[in-house]
This record gives sequence, C-alpha cells and structure tokens, in this order.
Amino acid sequence: CVYPEQLRSFETGMRPEPVFSVPLIEEGRTALEKINREMGLGLDEWDIDYYYNLFVKEIGRNPTNVECFDLSQSNSEHSRHWFFRGRLVIDGAEAPGNLMQIIRQTLEANPGNSVIAFKDNSSATRGYEIETIAPTVPGSPSGFRRSQLFYNIIFTAETHNFPSGVAPFPGAETGTGGRIRDVQATGRGSLVVAGTAAYCVGNLRIPGYELPWEDTSFPYPANLASPLAIEIDASNGASDYGNKFGEPLIQGFTRSCGLRLPDGERREWLKPIMFTGGVGQMDARHTEKNGAERGMLVTKVGGPAYRISMGGGAASSMIQGQNVAELDFNAVQRGDAEMEQKMNRVIRACVELGERNPVVSIHDQGAGGNCNVVKEIIYPAGAKIEIRKIQLGDTTLSVLEIWGAEYQEQNALLISPDRKDDFLALCRREKVPCAFIGEITGDGYIVLHDETDGSTPVNLHLEMVLGSMPKKTFHLDRMKRRREPLSLPRELTAGEALDRVLRLLSVGSKRFLASKVDRSVTGLIAQQQCAGPLQLTVADVAVIAQSHFSMTGAAISIGEQPLKGLIDPAAMARMSVAEAVTNIMWARISGLGDIKCSGNWMWAPKLPGEGADLYDAAVAMRDIMIGLGIAIDGGKDSLSMAAKVTDPSGTTEIVKSPGTLVISAYATCPDITKVVTPDIKQPGKSRLLFIDLAAGKARTGGSALAQCFGQVGNETPDVDDVALLRNGFDAVQECIDKGLILAGHDRSDGGLITTLLEMAFAGNCGMEINIRHEAAGKGQGEELPVRFAEELGLVMEYLPKDEKRITKILEEKGLPYQCMGRTAKQKKILLSVNGVQVLADDMRKLRGVWEETSCQLDSLQRDPACVREEKKVIYNRKGQNFRLSFVPEDTPEEVLGRNDKPKVAIIREEGSNGDREMTSAFFQAGFDPWDVTMTDFIEQRVNLDAFRGVVFVGGFSYADVLDSAKGWAGVIRYNKRIWQQFQGFYHRPDTFSLGVCNGCQLSALLGWVPWQGIDNRNQPRFIHNVSGRFESRFSSLKIIESPSIMLGGMENSVLGIWVAHGEGHAYFPDSSIKDRVLREGLAPARYADDKGNPTELNPFNPIGSPEGIAALCSPDGRHLAIMPHPERVFLKWQWGYMPEEWKTQLKASPWLRMFQNARQWCEERS
Repeated sequence: CVYPEQLRSFETGMRPEPVFSVPLIEEGRTALEKINREMGLGLDEWDIDYYYNLFVKEIGRNPTNVECFDLSQSNSEHSRHWFFRGRLVIDGAEAPGNLMQIIRQTLEANPGNSVIAFKDNSSATRGYEIETIAPTVPGSPSGFRRSQLFYNIIFTAETHNFPSGVAPFPGAETGTGGRIRDVQATGRGSLVVAGTAAYCVGNLRIPGYELPWEDTSFPYPANLASPLAIEIDASNGASDYGNKFGEPLIQGFTRSCGLRLPDGERREWLKPIMFTGGVGQMDARHTEKNGAERGMLVTKVGGPAYRISMGGGAASSMIQGQNVAELDFNAVQRGDAEMEQKMNRVIRACVELGERNPVVSIHDQGAGGNCNVVKEIIYPAGAKIEIRKIQLGDTTLSVLEIWGAEYQEQNALLISPDRKDDFLALCRREKVPCAFIGEITGDGYIVLHDETDGSTPVNLHLEMVLGSMPKKTFHLDRMKRRREPLSLPRELTAGEALDRVLRLLSVGSKRFLASKVDRSVTGLIAQQQCAGPLQLTVADVAVIAQSHFSMTGAAISIGEQPLKGLIDPAAMARMSVAEAVTNIMWARISGLGDIKCSGNWMWAPKLPGEGADLYDAAVAMRDIMIGLGIAIDGGKDSLSMAAKVTDPSGTTEIVKSPGTLVISAYATCPDITKVVTPDIKQPGKSRLLFIDLAAGKARTGGSALAQCFGQVGNETPDVDDVALLRNGFDAVQECIDKGLILAGHDRSDGGLITTLLEMAFAGNCGMEINIRHEAAGKGQGEELPVRFAEELGLVMEYLPKDEKRITKILEEKGLPYQCMGRTAKQKKILLSVNGVQVLADDMRKLRGVWEETSCQLDSLQRDPACVREEKKVIYNRKGQNFRLSFVPEDTPEEVLGRNDKPKVAIIREEGSNGDREMTSAFFQAGFDPWDVTMTDFIEQRVNLDAFRGVVFVGGFSYADVLDSAKGWAGVIRYNKRIWQQFQGFYHRPDTFSLGVCNGCQLSALLGWVPWQGIDNRNQPRFIHNVSGRFESRFSSLKIIESPSIMLGGMENSVLGIWVAHGEGHAYFPDSSIKDRVLREGLAPARYADDKGNPTELNPFNPIGSPEGIAALCSPDGRHLAIMPHPERVFLKWQWGYMPEEWKTQLKASPWLRMFQNARQWCEERS
C-alpha cells in the first residue's frame, strides 16, 4: 500500500512554489546554465547566448523562472523546428536553401487543389459540395434538415515518440489526442473523421517465440520501456483513446528492427516511433482564422489544469538518456478521451452554426502547455492573461505549473465579447469546462498577471520570443558507410526463407492491431484495413465518405521504407513516395495531381553523418514529387531519434533509430465505391497480371529477406523511371474506372511472393503462377531475389474476357507486364520461376505462418484460449456466407419528403459517440430524428411526450469508468422526475425504443429488456467480453423469429454487421431467465458461423456470448437492445465485406429495413 496509515484528510500539505528571478545580471550565463540543468530545459549554447543577451542587454532585467521555462518549451526544437528552418553547411559548403524551403518547392511546383498548406494545425485540399443533414438549431435539442455545404478535406500527421518510449500507453493515447485536436483546431474549427496509426520498435523478443534474426545479446536502456511493451501498450493507448473518443482508426503500419551494421554500428528503434495521422473535413466558410483584435476574449475550453507533463517540449527534443530520468517521466502527458469528445461536441456545434460560428481563431494545446498555445492564439496582437482564471483540478499547482504543464484535452480560442454567452451555453450543454482567461490588448506583449500578489511572472514582447528570431546554423558532414552484399546460407531452401519473411512484423498479419480498434464508428468508412470474406489486414488504401447522403470522399495511404535508408537515404525517400502512390491508386481519385502529402521525418540529424543524410533524402523526395506532379503540404519532424545504452561492462553506446520518412498521401474521391481490394474475388475463373514498374530490376537491399538474416545488403530498390510510375498510376485508375480489375495489390514488404500470397490469403483460395524473369539463375536459391526483392510493382486480378482491354491500356502507356497465371478454388499455392517450380504448398499452412507473429502478440493482450480457438477456426474457414429472406428497398422519396414524419429522440450522454450515424439511419428511413442530451432532460429543455421512438446510442458514457452504461443508468434511475418520464414512455403502447452497444447495455440496466420486474440481482446485462478486451470485427448475425417490430420480415437472414465493444457478453445471473428468453424468441439476433448457425465460437462470436446472443427484445416487441451496430451498415458501402453480386443487385442495404420497419409500425398506429 502506498499509504503507511489510513488517510484522515485529503489535504496533501503541499504548497505552490513561488515565482523567482534568475540572477543573470548578477551571475551571468552560469545562472542560466544552472537552471537549464536543474529544470531540464534542453537549451543549447546558442539558446543560452540568445536568451542571456535578450534579458540582460535588450530588456535590461532578470527573467523569472516561469519565463525561462516558457521560452525553453515554446522555442524548443520540438515546437519551432530549428533544424528544418536553419542554415545547413554540408561538407563546408552552405546548402542552397533550408529543409523547409526544399520541401515547400513541391507545392510551389504543384499547388493545384491546395487550400491550406504549411500553416495552421492541419493542411487542406479543395473538396466537394455535398448533401448532408445538420441540426436545425445547433447546440439545442432539435431536428435535422437537409443541407448543401462545401466541405474541404483536411489532413494532419505527427508523432509522439519520446512519451511513448517512456510510458507507452499514456504516451500513445495523448499522441492520438493531440493529433485529434490538430484536426479540430484547423481554420475556425473542423470536423474529425478518421485516424491512422503506426509503431516502429526494436526487436520484440517475444517470450517463447524465437525469431532467429533478433540478437539476444543487445542491452536495452532502463529508462525506456521494452520494444515488446511499446508495441503492445502504445497500440493499446492509441486504440483505447480512439475507441472512447469515437474516431475510427482505419490505416497504419508497424515495424520491428534491431541489427548491427557491417561498420559495427547498432541501429534499432530503442526510441520508438508512435505515428498518428488524421483525416477530417471543414466547412469552406471557416477555412481562414480571423485576426486577433483588441478586446477579444482569450478562451480556454477543455479539462482543468493538473500537475501533468512538465517539460515535454524540451524532453522530446533530446536524445534519450541526456535528461534526468525523473524529468522524463514527469514530462509524459495523460489522456482523457471523454473530455476531448465533449470538447469536440462544442467545436462541432460551432462549425454547424455556419455563418454564426462564434470562433474567431482556435489552436490546440500541446507541447509547452499554456505558455505555447496562448502565445500562438494572441500573436501578434498581444494580450493580458490572468493566471488565476485558468481552471484548476489541483489547487497546489504553482504559477510555473499552471502556465507550463501540458495537461490534455484543451484548446485555446478567441471569442468576441458579444458571443461569450452563446459559447458558454454550448459548453454547458456538453458539460465542458470553459474559462475566459484574458483579453487581447493590441500592444504586442504577452503579460501574465497574478491577481493574488499583483506580479507579472511573464512580460515579453511577442516578436522577440516568437516572431522573427534569428536562424541557427548547423555544420554537417557526409560519412561513408560500409555496406556488404546480402549473403544467404548456401543450404537455405525457398521454404525456409519464406517462413522467416512471413513471420516478420512488417510483413505478417496485423490482426492483433486491427481487431482492437474501432474501424466503423461515424458510419463514414468505405474502406479500412481489412478486406475479403475473412477480413484480413491487407488493404492498401483507406477511404472515407464526406456524408451519409453523398458519394464523394477521400482516399488516404501511407508510404515508408526506412530500412532502405540504411543503404541509400535518397532511394529510401523516393521509395516511400512511390509506395504511397502505389497504395492510394487502388481507390479511384480525382487525379494524380490532386494528391497532397504530409511528410513526417524521424531522424537524429545532429549526430555524425545523419544531418547530411536527411538533407539528401529531402532533396530526393522533392525531385520525385515534382516529377510525379504531387506535393507536400504539411508534416512534422522528430529529430532526437537516438538513445543511450549501457552494456553490463559499463560501455555506453548511442543507438540511432533508422532514419524514417513517412509519407501520408490523401486525395479526393468522386465516387467512394470505386475501390479495389487485394482479396481474390473469382477463384478458379480469374487470372493474374504483373506490372513491373522496376523494369526487370531485382535488388534486395533493405528488404524483409535481408532483415530476416540480420543484414541490410548494399543495393537497394529505387525509382529509376518516374514516368513508369506515373503511367502505372494512370493505367490502374483507368482500369478501375472501367471496371476491369477484380483485385489489386502493390509489391512492397516481403516482395512479389508476399503480394501474391496476401491476395490468396484474403481471397481464401489458391493460385498457379509462373514468373518470367531474366535475372533468375538456375541454381538453388538463385531465384530468391525475383520473389523477395521489394522493387515497385503491381498485381491485378481480372477475368479472361477483359484481358485484351487491360493489356491495350498497359501497352499504350508503355508499361512492362506479364500474365502470370490463374487463381484456383483449391487452396494450393504453385509458384514457378521461368517454368521451374520453386514452391508448392498449402495456402492455409502459409497463411498460418503469416498469422503466427500476430497470434503471439495477441496472446499477450487477449485471453490466450480465445486466440488459440480463433487460430484453429481460421485455418479451415469457408468465409462469410450471407443470405437474405427479403428484398431490401430504398425509402421512397415521397416518404422522405413528408412534413409529419414520426419523431425519434436520438439520446446521448457524455462519452456517447454513435449518434450521428444513428441519426442518419433514422432520417434515411423516413423519421424526424432529434439530437437530445441527458443535460436537456435535466434542464427540462425537452420532454418525451412528443416522441414516438427513443434511441440510446453507442459509445463510452462516462468512459465506462463504473462499467458500461452504469453511470448513464444512474442519471436516469436516480432522478425521480426523469425516471418517471422514461417509465411513462416505456409503457405508452404507441412507442418503441432501440439501444445499440452502450445503449444496449443501458436498456438492460434500465430493465427495459427482456421484460420489466426482474430483480436487479438477476437482471440480464452485458459484461466484459470473454477475450478480456475491446473487439472490433465485421461479424455475421442471424435474425431469429421474434416479436421484435424492428426485425419483422427479416427472419432467417444472415447479415454482416460491425461489432465494436468491450462489454458485450450477454450475462444471465439466473439461467431460467435465459431459458425463457430463448424459448419465447426474445433473443432476436445471434452471432452466426460461416454456415449461418448461431455459435459461441471465436471469431464468429468475438465476445463469447452464450448461445450467440447479440440482442434482447421485450415480449411485445417494442423494445430492442442490440450490441452490434446496424446503424453503421444501413448503406451498402459501409459493409466491411459484401458479396460482389449483392453490390450490383441490391437497391439498398438490408439493414435499412430495420429502421423502415420502425417507421411503418409508427405510421400504422398514428
């Protein structure tokens, strides 16, 4: 126990530390050097000289400790990007332009559709005019109206590497949270849609699972988490935050690497990469922030201040190990996704006010806390800030901590005084703290005032500390690197090489990541990580929709090839750009020239040789982008990617992470349904074609094959012909537009053999392939480069009838190609090179190897028995087999246009996140849905008498802190007036209710299902999944004959549906109640296997619910509670997998019928 005796008071005895002056005038530079060491400010010699001269010679006074801390954080490398903006002298000659200028040249050459670039918190491209629905009175209980709005697409990406290495879970969750706020704080407020995530770590060293290329002799730093812990806990942190906030995570990558190079240097991601990207959209009217004017209110919205994350900006700018370990731990932030979700509601309401948006300007709080974000929001006008108006969660905070702590879930805004009350009303409705902490003065100064003693802990002119500061100069030298050709064992067989490659983290299945992140929330996801009837993690591109009522959207992809940079940084940069292009091309986009990219650089450029390598990579990236006609419009850098390690003998080594460039490409989609996935669609009928964008090259440097034998090689793949890549893109896009491609996949990690196998794995089939290649030798293993080289290339599946049309397109564009063979229903992989068979194996066996590392990682974070069961089932799965017992139809326009549609209350509580897709589903079925919060009931702004339906939506009410939905149930049941209102609604014979996910859990806790009158101790409820964690799956649900009004006429259908919850296990304390439920048909939806039978087996029933129970209804059928999400599949393109014939034959998604049933029931009782 941390307490030696029982607590008698919550008084800690702590007293805030006072502000003090740092005696520069009296003691000179040494005083600044001393506080730099003691506080871990991270100031270098240039910084110390600059700030000494600033205070002593220009201002003429001593700084306060608060000012020293302020400047060290807000002007750290992390915050101000000194290296990218600085003068670079390479090998004694000044480079022509700094890194930022080099990167910007891509946009100068290809501005195209750019709307926001290299400014603001995200970038933006021109979007589309869309049809959507919006509240008639944003910020109040109200119905929705159809709206025509012009929405631009926005994107941002950043990393949270330092905190994720020190404390992976909070480090990654706050990385996600900070990036979400970057999206929110674009323009005058923007809308979050979806996220991406990635993790690069050192050797995993999974207990009991030896990977022969991992060197077990390597020591690891004590002040960092292990690579295995980072891989698991950081991905858990990012997943948990997104799940609770309600942002789907739909794309990513992961790598594990640690090796010693021929020159003796160890390279490993000891300082990891935790990458997070986000796509969103903004009302075009809110694109530009307005300027600060005198009298405007400096406003903070979000969570209160705590003693959390002091010095994160400086700590993130240091090599790991340079700082005191305690200061590193103190610098890690903590996340509160529920608070951010509530804050997001306020911003959304402001956006939906349109011309009446009260936000003048907005910035997110991140590194540096208030001392950074406040200066950003008031620059250049200046403001007087009252430190005591900042809301505190801990009254023992000092002025330094209030001003400098990076406590999370905060944004700074400018609000005009005449809109103050409007903004406060929005915050009150969403229960979000809000404080007006100061006013714009117009004098150009940041003045921090403390009313308790009249002091000014900060009093600085903004131009001196934020504006036109001098540039730093960096002297760099190129270093020759010793690299050796890839040398493989003479006795190596083709099967042994493949076995190793398929187990590599970057190559194998990512199921352990994808199945724990919500990939469907918002109902705006047209393509996520998984594809095919088995939903394997093979998709190259992710696609989001702008609205549930339009077909436009955006495609996003990622390109990164860091290990190739250990040989040639310039080639690495070109290959990273090329991979982003070969990934995004599988979605039909508006044009190659419309692709904009975020470039994120993770490097250690101040160490010998690294800065010059970074410069060469930047130049190469610029040149290929200009050649392709695409551009960078934003990005971030993390330039302290190294860690100190001490071995048992006491020898210290600086281990650099591989220099990494991550390219996140995004572009507008005119039709989100035109997406090609890698899974084979027509096994036994189709053929496969290979487009060789490397024109016959087969270089294996930096490949998965090399890594699996502890090497990098000496010759890396490269983009030798940019025109070939450009023409390949155009050809694929034309084929997609004409409907000629069934499946497609790019050649990347693991080489051509992995590309082909992943297509077979996902299509649950076999193939017979012959690769023709001049470079393939005839000796044993001499064909390995042909199979494992990670050169540029594309594989397409097509029907024989379309071959001539496809090859004509390819020939017109001068693309080298070969027809490689055919697909097969038999699950056998037959692969030959130049007619000589090199592989003959069972596809299921190879897929098991590809899944194995993921299974090992899954067993460390999920019930091992569930993992074993899923592994066994997957081996012989047939694939999802849906069936329909009715004909789905769209809702007639006449119904949608009525003025007297039945009203349904879409009810949410703080932490709910599934309301907008639910609103759209009911709107599309012919209802008049209303946005209603529990605050509206408490403050008597709304009454249920006016409604025919009540819907409790999904999410994490009160963050599930008291278990799922218990807090929400308490708000209803323990407020007598509200409880009577809800009970009255329940018993009205003309009403119905629906509870989904968190709302399903609530319906059970309220006693609305299966019937009222059950003792609380015996009340059926939904508890933690058997797996022990959140499960995100696209599952099969069988509709059982029942009294449910919403599922009428759907009996015996087996339909795909999104599962996304952590507590969905139907629990019956009294088994006799379960028996009655089953006997009377009160469990109307059951998880089903591939034969359509209810099951308890994983992964068909991912939460282990008894008898496959996924829903409960009342005996009269009016009340339905269901754990999976029908509101996320009411449109056909929302399905994770849909049979090809259904896509063309069905007029509507089968799940729309459920909502139409409810409307028809209401109309029959009007």
